[in-house]
Amino acid sequence: MTASAKTVLLVAFHFPPLSGSSGIQRTLRFAEHLPRFGWHPVILTVNPWAYESKSELMGKEAPEGVPIYRAFGLDAARHLSVFGRYSRALAVPDRWASWRLRAVPMALKIIKRHRINVIWSTFPIATAHWIGLHVSRRSGLPWVAEFRDPMWQGDYPSDPAVNRSWLMLEQQVFREAKAVVVTTPGAAALYRERYPDFDPANIRVIENGYDERSFQRAEAGIGAAGIERTAAPVTLLHSGLIYLTERDPTQLFAAIATLKAKGVVDAGRLRIVLRASGNDQVLGRHIATFGIDDIVHLQPAIDYVSALREMMDVDGLLILQASDCNAQIPAKIYEYFRARRPILALTDPRGDTARTLETACTGLVAPLNSQTAIEAAIVRFVTELKDNSWKCMSDADVLRYSREAQTSTFAELLDSLCSSVVSGR
Repeated sequence: MTASAKTVLLVAFHFPPLSGSSGIQRTLRFAEHLPRFGWHPVILTVNPWAYESKSELMGKEAPEGVPIYRAFGLDAARHLSVFGRYSRALAVPDRWASWRLRAVPMALKIIKRHRINVIWSTFPIATAHWIGLHVSRRSGLPWVAEFRDPMWQGDYPSDPAVNRSWLMLEQQVFREAKAVVVTTPGAAALYRERYPDFDPANIRVIENGYDERSFQRAEAGIGAAGIERTAAPVTLLHSGLIYLTERDPTQLFAAIATLKAKGVVDAGRLRIVLRASGNDQVLGRHIATFGIDDIVHLQPAIDYVSALREMMDVDGLLILQASDCNAQIPAKIYEYFRARRPILALTDPRGDTARTLETACTGLVAPLNSQTAIEAAIVRFVTELKDNSWKCMSDADVLRYSREAQTSTFAELLDSLCSSVVSGR
């Protein structure tokens, strides 16, 4: 590394070998692609035993040549509880608050060793922003705070102490960060309204995306697994976590049960796969209650490349998102774009997810909370699949959602911060 090289410290909780979070891919791919745009990344994350779920395969995803530092941290719920109970003071602003005790001094050493120019931290683990804030204060370096999801949301988090800490931390972000990154236009609008004194030009939208190299591996059959396609039934896939509130599938289940009772669908004509839901036990009970376990199937997690291969193998892809998440876009939607399969999005037509699908000229949208609308959407979706009347995205449209394209935008932001620091001097 030359003396003139620009270096960014990426503070991220979600990083291999953690499994089960799409947020891992964002930090990973920034780290992978930044050198092409003149930036050397250095990762500061937490030690692996802080993770509840780990994967050996994910552990191999870390980009070669990128320095990775892991600071000690514990999960209060698993490591500091007695008979299933732990002090709330140990879990503010989140269960991994202990991470900051080692991370801040480690970050200050990293800054000297690697001549860091900019600090970047990413939420939804609030402790990462706490680290970014205090490292920026002590080093004097510019700080970029990223919100993959909006942070404080009035009555969320529900715990009063955590809620207050999130609000205070968010306010500190908008007092001290040089720039704020969000992943959706709705989140940008929310923060520009909430913090009118913060320069709106410094609230930047950098969307999520897909990783082309991983898709090439999937297309080559490396790690291929999952569903075998046959002439029938039509197979729809939801790949990833299903939160019981934000992605509540109850109305979907009710719609399938009604269509089944009417003889419109059956196991020979429709198959829905819920892969790695994270809530199989609860969802399994609901599926059995509705009597649709011959149509809706819960499947375990598989490795990332296999998950991508599965997206390309099925007939259609499913999105679930409630209206209270209108300022969010599921990260998987960009992988769905690259998989080039038809998308059925059960989401609010007024939200960012629906608008993104509209911009991309793809996808069929129906509200997640309307059984009647979902019934009609399923019938139309299956009909258009069988008629081959579905319009696919062009290669150029897909390419704009690549991780490399998003990293280019990120690098431009970092360049502007460095330029402003130099001109300020």
